Amino acid sequence: MSETNSGPGDANAAVAKIIENGRQAMKSLTNADQARVDEAVTALAWAVYEPGRARELAELAVTDTGMGNVDSKIIKNTRKTFGTLRDLIRAQTVGIIERDEARGMVKYAKPVGVVGAVTPSTNPAATPVNKAMMAVKGRNAVIIAGSPAGFQTTLKTVNYMREQLEAIGLPADLVQMLPPPVNKEMTQELMQQCDLVVVTGSQNNVKRAYSSGTPAIGVGAGNVAVMIASSAELDSAAEKICASKIFDNSTSCSSENSVTIVDEIYDDAITALQRAGGYMCNADERQKIIDTLWVNGNLNRKVIAKDADILADVVGLPEAAKNAKFFMVEETGVGADFPLSNEKLSLVLTVYRAADYKAAKARLGELLEYAGMGHSVGIHTNNIAEAQELAEDLNVVRVLVNQAHTFGNGGSFTNGFEFTLSMGCGSWAGNSISENLNYKHFINITHLSTEIPEDKPSEQAMFGSHWEKYGRQ
Repeated sequence: MSETNSGPGDANAAVAKIIENGRQAMKSLTNADQARVDEAVTALAWAVYEPGRARELAELAVTDTGMGNVDSKIIKNTRKTFGTLRDLIRAQTVGIIERDEARGMVKYAKPVGVVGAVTPSTNPAATPVNKAMMAVKGRNAVIIAGSPAGFQTTLKTVNYMREQLEAIGLPADLVQMLPPPVNKEMTQELMQQCDLVVVTGSQNNVKRAYSSGTPAIGVGAGNVAVMIASSAELDSAAEKICASKIFDNSTSCSSENSVTIVDEIYDDAITALQRAGGYMCNADERQKIIDTLWVNGNLNRKVIAKDADILADVVGLPEAAKNAKFFMVEETGVGADFPLSNEKLSLVLTVYRAADYKAAKARLGELLEYAGMGHSVGIHTNNIAEAQELAEDLNVVRVLVNQAHTFGNGGSFTNGFEFTLSMGCGSWAGNSISENLNYKHFINITHLSTEIPEDKPSEQAMFGSHWEKYGRQ
């Protein structure tokens, strides 16, 4: 795992060698039963879940990337991995996975091949393990293309996974990593040579994956918008929003970027958010945040995902703000002229005031349309009909009700979403999936069909209502 590619001309050959290593390693699982496959998946999970490694990788990730905080990354390394393991152990991916006697259909799971997994700097340990577990669950090999910003963390993570595979008698090359220096050319070669490419992170990488000629799964950008409706339990909503917002210093694509509050309870909701740890910025402080967060229209990597006291100091906020957990800034518009309406990757929460539920729903729609299309929204309410209306009317994959978004969106022990670190956003975001990435995306299915008694309705059953309404012409 330490060899390097010496130049651009070697990228094709270097990737081809790694691909072939993966194909050879896959042979070890050709005749494996489900129990053996699950041993492999469990070994990969243990590679990062083991307490010492979970902390080591969390500390290295913060040092490596300069983003997030250690305690949150430990939770991410363990909670996400444990939840994903729970989901995978419950699934059948070897041999017959479904039998439908009535339709004469039997389904067999098969590998997709060598998976190219492009992972982001925001989760340089948790995402590689998450994807590797899903890939190996389908008896595939996986090659990780880590972000240059988190390379050392991802390299150590991959090496831990390889060690755990060898410890249970399986080839380490079931999990590999592109050698340094990781660059666009090497990543492009991987996309073109592998059998399936799965991309989390850079939307440029997502677009390149879909145009690579290889079957691809890419996920959309986040810009989570939540609503506090008039019937919400305000302190509960505020505490959940705070816990979610400050987790890993808002590096998650599921972190709340804005909250829209109906006018009737606006002041009380702001007070509740302040009790939870929020600091409401005045007009001058709001402008300082804008001027600091963006440089030439791009997020300032020197300040994103930093601790609250560090961000407050860099922005020039008063002493009172340095004791806050996150910062609230009021906004009135959405779009390119209103940068606070976009994803911020920081402890800055944009606050909108809406006349009523209808106006708040419209605001959430505008925010989705501008950025984060298809990803997710949330609502805090005691009126389930309001949540159902959001699900019916908005072009979004996930609507979370009374939940801390970061902890619920990518899978939770208290909701039905699959555990993942990659959220598909449907065709709204140019994605091929509209659900959480899971093991089903890493298997092919062979369908065995046998004859059944004829299932052919009469013409009257099929056309009768049409003839009655429109005639037979």
